[in-house]
Amino acid sequence: MNSTHIEIKNEAVQRRRCRLLLAGMLILLFAVVLLSFYIGYYPLSPSQVIKAFLSRFGYEGEILPQAVTIFWSIRLPRILSAVFIGASLSVAGSTYQGMFRNPLVSPDILGVSSGASLGAAFAILNGASNWVVQISAFAGGVTAVAATYLISRKSAHSHTLSLVLTGSMIMSLCNAGVTMIKYVADPNDVLQQITFWLMGSLTKTDMDAFKWSAVPMVVGLALIFIFRWQINLLTLDEEEAKSLGINIRRYRMIFIIASTLLSAASVCLGGLIGWVGLMIPHLARALVGVDYGRLIPASAMLGAGYLVLMDDIARSVLSMELPLGVVTSIMGAPFFIYLIIKRKERV
Repeated sequence: MNSTHIEIKNEAVQRRRCRLLLAGMLILLFAVVLLSFYIGYYPLSPSQVIKAFLSRFGYEGEILPQAVTIFWSIRLPRILSAVFIGASLSVAGSTYQGMFRNPLVSPDILGVSSGASLGAAFAILNGASNWVVQISAFAGGVTAVAATYLISRKSAHSHTLSLVLTGSMIMSLCNAGVTMIKYVADPNDVLQQITFWLMGSLTKTDMDAFKWSAVPMVVGLALIFIFRWQINLLTLDEEEAKSLGINIRRYRMIFIIASTLLSAASVCLGGLIGWVGLMIPHLARALVGVDYGRLIPASAMLGAGYLVLMDDIARSVLSMELPLGVVTSIMGAPFFIYLIIKRKERV
């Protein structure tokens, strides 16, 4: 009886601690976002930020027109894009790591990033506008994952293993296509555009592009948040789950669709931004534990804050702006090495 009482008390303490951590993450995210409005080549003071924000709601006080333009046309779309991309990639990474029962899985395991890259590269090669490039990237990512899923269903191996193997094959094919497009592209113009897009950046982000990409992100995030408790079931062995009467295939399909929407929309908005979906779930897991009811919200908030911070570094650390994908890779590669060493020590 005493042992049961102690366990209940410890569980209550753990839940209270997790609530405080989640509240702290939300406050930290808000602080990072607020700070980001002041950072850039044209720094804005706190009063300029407030006046620029109020200018859309009838404020007629003294304010520089440049400050209004920078706030509404440059900083706000860019920060919102970083928040949504960071949250989307982190949630997709957490979902896939639970679904495949592998902490080294990233959101592009089923080929979504490679498919999106191929779609974008093909559109750029044909001189398409930024709007068409975004649509082509999104369509390429969704098509790659659909091909992976359909081919894996024909395999005699377990469905999880088939997905991973087929995803690797689709990634290889798409990467070969991107390489071929870069080989035939005009090196003085088109090749530079393709290379810049593949490095990942939020430089050309505007509010229209953000609004279009935010729709599939919101749908994907909503699906995963609603069904996040079921991700815990996917960590079970397939035979064990079937014995409990759990429809693994249905939940797996839901999470693949949601994660594909998140990853494809993120890539079409910001290009290839790596390591976020691998790093952040580990950090969230260390803070709030392995229960996906808490892990998904934690991953979303940490991922959003992390990418906003990385974008701040990318656009302010040097006189020229660094590609965001390069900055996240510089931060992510050492972390990946740490994970490999840590897993080896456990073995």
